[in-house]
Amino acid sequence: MAFGDLDELGIKTGIEDDSDFIPLLSAEDEDYMQNEKIPDILPILPLRNTVLFPGVVIPITVGRDKSIQLIRDYNKGDKTIGVVAQKSDNIEEPAADDLHTVGTVAFIIKMLRMPDGNTTIIIQGKRRFKIDKFIQTEPYHKARVSAFDEEKPLKTDQEFQAIISNLKETSVQIVKLSPNIPSDAGFAINNIDSPTFLVNFISSNMSAKTDEKQKMLEVPNLKERSLLVLEFLNKEFQMLELRSQIQNKTKMDLDKQQREYFLNQQIKTIQEELGGNNFEQEINEYKEKAKAKKWNENVHEIFEKQIAKLQRMNPNAAEYGIQTNYIELLLELPWNELTQDNFDLKHAEEILDEDHFGLEKVKERIIEHLAVLKLKGNLKSPIICLYGPPGVGKTSLGKSIAKALNRKYVRMSLGGLKDESEIRGHRKTYIGAMPGRILQNLKKVQSSNPVFILDEIDKVGSDYHGDPSSALLEVLDPEQNSTFYDNFLELDYDLSKVMFIATCNNLSGIQPALRDRMEIIEVNGYTIEEKLEIAKRHLIPKQIEESGLKKSQLKITDKVLEFMIDTYTAESGVRNLEKRISKIARHSAVHIAKNEDIPKLTEEEIIQILGPSHIRDKYQGNDLAGVVTGLAWTQVGGEILFIETSLSKSKTAKLTLTGNLGEVMKESAVLALEYLKAHPHLLDIDPVMFEEYNIHIHIPEGATPKDGPSAGVAMLTSIASAFTKRKVKKALAMTGEITLRGKVLPVGGIKEKILAAKRAGIKEIILCEDNRKDVEYIKQDYLKGLSFNYVKQMEEVLKLALLKEKEKSNF
Repeated sequence: MAFGDLDELGIKTGIEDDSDFIPLLSAEDEDYMQNEKIPDILPILPLRNTVLFPGVVIPITVGRDKSIQLIRDYNKGDKTIGVVAQKSDNIEEPAADDLHTVGTVAFIIKMLRMPDGNTTIIIQGKRRFKIDKFIQTEPYHKARVSAFDEEKPLKTDQEFQAIISNLKETSVQIVKLSPNIPSDAGFAINNIDSPTFLVNFISSNMSAKTDEKQKMLEVPNLKERSLLVLEFLNKEFQMLELRSQIQNKTKMDLDKQQREYFLNQQIKTIQEELGGNNFEQEINEYKEKAKAKKWNENVHEIFEKQIAKLQRMNPNAAEYGIQTNYIELLLELPWNELTQDNFDLKHAEEILDEDHFGLEKVKERIIEHLAVLKLKGNLKSPIICLYGPPGVGKTSLGKSIAKALNRKYVRMSLGGLKDESEIRGHRKTYIGAMPGRILQNLKKVQSSNPVFILDEIDKVGSDYHGDPSSALLEVLDPEQNSTFYDNFLELDYDLSKVMFIATCNNLSGIQPALRDRMEIIEVNGYTIEEKLEIAKRHLIPKQIEESGLKKSQLKITDKVLEFMIDTYTAESGVRNLEKRISKIARHSAVHIAKNEDIPKLTEEEIIQILGPSHIRDKYQGNDLAGVVTGLAWTQVGGEILFIETSLSKSKTAKLTLTGNLGEVMKESAVLALEYLKAHPHLLDIDPVMFEEYNIHIHIPEGATPKDGPSAGVAMLTSIASAFTKRKVKKALAMTGEITLRGKVLPVGGIKEKILAAKRAGIKEIILCEDNRKDVEYIKQDYLKGLSFNYVKQMEEVLKLALLKEKEKSNF
């Protein structure tokens, strides 16, 4: 085939688009082109950004004077020129060294003059050549050239056939993925029969750099060149595939955002037609509420900043909810909103007497407290801590104080609290953040000066979440709580006008720094007479109402009430008594509901309703030597304690202690025994006996832990009674700590112990001389039927406690 026979090559002469210049060469055509002789001397046309491959038709815009002259001269002749790529695209007038040595023989198909003055030629590559030597530089380059032969694989090479097949498939896939390549290109590639032209066509049209295309042109072996082209195509295909995935993903995200935007705009339009946007209405409501608040300038500035921040936020954002919670807290907290106090002390006395029977000293202290507040006028309240056993009315006292002062009442239970953030709140950065319970309760009660009960403050715990009792140090310090800092609020809040009243059962459970900030008011237990009055005035009417009875349907006489108190309750408070009355009320309710007659409430009927009594703290007698009644204090009030000592013959005398005793109690037993060993002459005890007998001290009810120094005198008396076989005086109880020198030391909880002794039927009590003032402080009505002996030395105790009467001796 002649090079000029273009119709047979399928080449069109227009330049409508690149697809018009896709020559579909057959293998025979290609062989004809490869066998045609190359001229020895060729004019050299330098190309920038382009490499011409054999068989490929490309348009080239010619702008340099030398290049235009060359095209004009040879377009008139045989139209065969040499095309070589420049090494650098930046060189305007390339010299011989600036050109690659391998190029392509090109046939000028057509020359066109463009409207902008440039000249465009359409050329087709024929064969590759190699420049041997430049022989002319003006008016354009000419060089002596030689053929650059191509090494083709055998037709039977299966690997090469697979490479060509893979090239076609990959090229078609790239055409499909690339938006810049016409779809006709895929059809053209599939219709190329010649492997060599296929490789050249793909090399010419792929998006490789000029240097990379030149490298492909210079590879003589067709199989190696096809592998190089395939490697590049695979990289390009992976990039296009990745780009396509990214475009599809971003398109989907963009479509979703656009859809949400248009929907939100439609909702906004509908809401405006219906009367405005919900979010805007909400913000306007916040601003209206803010006008009525009594906050200071600093809080007002913070609110304005936060409301402006809320207006800028997207309502669908996760932070929007946290922001609205914060603003709502600012608006709902009672900033400087105070109730008017009623400092009428007579009215306060009436309220306290009406709500609580007894507790005169406690009421007196509360009235003093209110009087100081009235005279000070600044409402800065000291912190009260009501301390006493359960069920004596500590929490209800706080409610009565609020009622008397005309303040609002709020109660916060601290039992089991272990997380510091319960007091100080969480930071806003946490999910589900909220203010601490102090501010939450103030928000609930809507007052900055309520009576705030901190219930069970001794039962606050601590773990890895922090120590809440340390956080309470700021809350319960009148000098610090005017600037209480909550982590969620992030502002100082004034708690100085709040009347905090703490309650506890055990002072030892409160850390010293916290205890130091509070004024301790002891709330002691009740006598039988007081319990009787409390039951008649408060407990029975309450249970009548809760059980749905009428007043006439539940009548309990004083005698029966006293029997219940004496037989079924052994507590300092009245909680268990209320449960017994509740049981009786329910029993009566059953009879009424069945339309039966209500049985008369006698002692026998009470036993039938409540069952047998399990109260064991009754005086059990001192018929045997070695048995002594002691007095102890527990968290639920006072109790009597039975101390028993027995002796047994042994070659190696030892002391045994049983009854779940603590270390302090064991030390008291050792002290008592050592004192007797050192002073056997006081009781005419043979010293040899201490070496011949085992001593066993037991305190019954081993399931109950017992500790403390209060049983020291009772243990000494019990050991002395066991060794002398002298019985202990009847209806006698004792309490006091001892020393190795035989001194009797004072102990605490005297009132609770005296009440326990009275409940148990004790008539006489031995106390340390230093405890006399504690007894004088107790109301005389509590002491009826009791006599007291005050001692300083153990000798006095033994003289008072041990009778001359002896038990029959076994030794």
